[in-house]
Amino acid sequence: MGDVRQREQPVAGGPSSGNPRLGETRPHGNPRLGETRPRGAVLRRADQAVVAGLVLAALVSMAIYWVVQGGPRGELIEIDRAEPLVARFLVDINQAEWPELAELPEIGETLARRIVDSRLREGAFRDHSDLRRVPGIGPRTLEKLRPYLLPMPEQADVAGGANGDANAL
Repeated sequence: MGDVRQREQPVAGGPSSGNPRLGETRPHGNPRLGETRPRGAVLRRADQAVVAGLVLAALVSMAIYWVVQGGPRGELIEIDRAEPLVARFLVDINQAEWPELAELPEIGETLARRIVDSRLREGAFRDHSDLRRVPGIGPRTLEKLRPYLLPMPEQADVAGGANGDANAL
C-alpha cells in the first residue's frame, strides 16, 4: 500500500467572519475540534479470546480448589475457629540484650535494662536464682520467668568450675 496522506483544509471563515479559529487547519475527513471519533478496540479479537480463556481457566481452578479444600462441606478453616499457635520463646540471660529481655512476661524496658546493667557490673548469672540480685525481681517474678529462660549449665560442668581436677582425663 502506498503512503496516503491527508490534506489539511483551512477552517471555514475569513478575517471578516469573526471566527476565532481563523487560520487553523485540520486533517481532511477528521472530526471537528471537540468531536470524538470512534476508536478501534485495544485488543484484537484473537487477543480478547485468549484473555477470556485465561480468566475462565483461573475461575475454574479456584472453584476446583474450593471444592477440594472442603468448601461445600463447610470444612474450610476460619480464623476464628483455628487453634492458636504457641511459640516457644527461650532466652539466655547471659547473652540477651534488653530488647529481647523486655519481651518476657513481667519484664518491661526498665527491668530489662536493670538485668543487663547487673550482668555488666557484677558478671554473668551463674544460675536462674542469681536474677534475684536485680532490684525488682523477687521470687514470684522469677517463677514466672523460669519457663522462658534457657537452662543454665551446672557449675561443675563449666570450665574452671568448683572441682576442676574431678573432670580431668
